[in-house]
Amino acid sequence: MMETSPLFWLIALPLLATPLVYLSGHLAQTVTRRETVNGRVARDVALAALLACWLPFTWAARELAHISAAHTDALTFGWGGLALRLDGLSLLLTVVALGLGTLVAFYSGPYLAADRGQEKYYAMLVAIVGIMIALGCAADLFNLWVWFEAMAVASYLLVAFYHEQPTSLEAGVKYLVQSAVGSILVLLGIGLVLAHTATLDLQEIRAFVATQGALSPMLLAAGALFLIGFGVKVALVPLHTWLPDAHSQAPSGISAMLSGVVIEAGLVALLRSLGPLTAVAGTATAWAVLLACFGVLNMLVGNLLALRQTQVKRMLAYSSLVHVGYMLVGVSVALFTGTAVGAAGGLFHLFNHALMKGLAFLAAGALLYTLHLAVGDHNPLTVNDLAGAARRYPLAALTLSLALLSLGGLPPFAGFMSKWQIFVAGFQAHNGWVAALVIFAALNSVLSLAYYAPLVNSLYRLKSSELVWAGKPMPRTMSVALALLALPVVAIGFWPGLMRWLTEPAGLALMALFGK
Repeated sequence: MMETSPLFWLIALPLLATPLVYLSGHLAQTVTRRETVNGRVARDVALAALLACWLPFTWAARELAHISAAHTDALTFGWGGLALRLDGLSLLLTVVALGLGTLVAFYSGPYLAADRGQEKYYAMLVAIVGIMIALGCAADLFNLWVWFEAMAVASYLLVAFYHEQPTSLEAGVKYLVQSAVGSILVLLGIGLVLAHTATLDLQEIRAFVATQGALSPMLLAAGALFLIGFGVKVALVPLHTWLPDAHSQAPSGISAMLSGVVIEAGLVALLRSLGPLTAVAGTATAWAVLLACFGVLNMLVGNLLALRQTQVKRMLAYSSLVHVGYMLVGVSVALFTGTAVGAAGGLFHLFNHALMKGLAFLAAGALLYTLHLAVGDHNPLTVNDLAGAARRYPLAALTLSLALLSLGGLPPFAGFMSKWQIFVAGFQAHNGWVAALVIFAALNSVLSLAYYAPLVNSLYRLKSSELVWAGKPMPRTMSVALALLALPVVAIGFWPGLMRWLTEPAGLALMALFGK
């Protein structure tokens, strides 16, 4: 343990800043009686808080690199009943949450300029970043559940931001109910683990299970409850029904966070809870097969549902199911073969998906703002709305196209590189079933182009729609945010080794979690 830990400040800063963000915006509105001033002040304080978090992050990353060189696997911190461990897996989630959260705070200013309650939006945005970092670092099942539940509550408030609109409120209620059911199932699983092992510490659970000759029915039931409970947040098919409504009805910045980070945080929580239960020989292989089955189901169902969508944000939401499938394939290949290459590939795709889907939602949100929201219209953005949009909004069209082509796995973009690493790891297993799984994943990548390509084609039609020419100018802050997020999507495609410092330790941490 460390008396002064960067890990403490990395989590404490955003959580302590949350009430400050809300109060600063609320007081600004009280003094000036102007909603625009309220939002501007709240955004500036939120952005300052998130930028300040990069200081303890840099400190923590250096400390982790130092102790890793000394053959210690994690940076730890304990305070009362709170135990935190920062390893390669939680470091990856921290980068994703903090990076995308910072850009979303910067992007959201003009998007929300005409809306009430902006101080609540920015306060919850800062809070959810800190909560997801803490969730990734939780060292015991109870704290893992507490942070998971806190993430569900904060994300619900953000999903239902437009609560005056019936469709938005309906999406928020659906998300809340399904998340609550998932949380209850996870809590029941935790109770079973505690009753059987008399501990909730993840390392102590692993040590206890390792002494058993076989996994008990009680722990098997707990694992099933974890899979279903956390699977709701991960959007495992058929537990995904909240996802299209929540993604499409939330503000676009929150859609980016839901798809780019919240789903991934749920996956990390699922893997953290299942890992200690695989200490018995052969159990990891069984979980690998089950995760691979969910991966196949997610890819197939996600692609088929996305093919029929005409609303852009719903299409992007369903494509998230597909990319969760690729992550699961990478993890399952690693657990089945016992090599970290597949794990690193799956987690590399987790990182790339946050970039690609974040960029796609923010670019689509920018076009939604210019064509609809800026004129007081809350109708959804459709593919036909974007006919010829590149002629009027070249940067938004370009960045959306880059995101879509990268999501489709075309070289030389980031999405291709992480998918390729997963495919190579699968073929290196020299197993017929694993090879068939990889081929199926590759075919689904091609299938996804059937709905990405028409959207790109619509953007670059020669004749622009009347809606495009009647649209408002795109705010500069949106353009800057899109450019900043597009750069790594392209750069990682040319130089995938840039992220090796992050993905390889994350893959090793995942393998250690499952005792591989």
